[in-house]
Amino acid sequence: MALKATIYKFAIDLSNIDDNYYTFLDLTIAQHPSESIERMLVRLLAYCLNAAQEPEFTRGLSSTEEPDLWCKSLDGQIKLWIEVGEPNYDRVKKATQLSPAVKVFSFNRKSDVWWKQGQEKFLNLTATYYRFNNDELLALAGTVTRTQHLSVTIESSVMYIASMQGNFEVTLENLDT
Repeated sequence: MALKATIYKFAIDLSNIDDNYYTFLDLTIAQHPSESIERMLVRLLAYCLNAAQEPEFTRGLSSTEEPDLWCKSLDGQIKLWIEVGEPNYDRVKKATQLSPAVKVFSFNRKSDVWWKQGQEKFLNLTATYYRFNNDELLALAGTVTRTQHLSVTIESSVMYIASMQGNFEVTLENLDT
């Protein structure tokens, strides 16, 4: 019998000070059976970072032809392709051919090795690469519940996250610079 996805519901008061964007998000996220809570959280945080562009969650791990998130124009063209994790060069190259904007959000302990090994090739592509602080992400992941209300404030590459379980800071490093 196949394992089923775990469903999470997030009510988020979002304040993106950098982009002067403020909204309330009511999101339902399916965590794939093979997906870690940290990876699912990175999808959520990437959504928050790009909320002004109205991203959509895709089938993600269930489909190799789709990113984790994307933003599409009214005529169905992909405007922004968002990958989570440490994709290989060919996947990022394919994404840059399908979308004018590509963002990659890496997050775990192997992220440093992934970036060092592929940095030279990755920088030849028209994509932007970010890395979440893994220790900060793990601290936040330890408090996630299936239904949660969060207050997320984004300012200067730091996400300030407040919940009933505590307050957290998650730093985002731009790897391109």
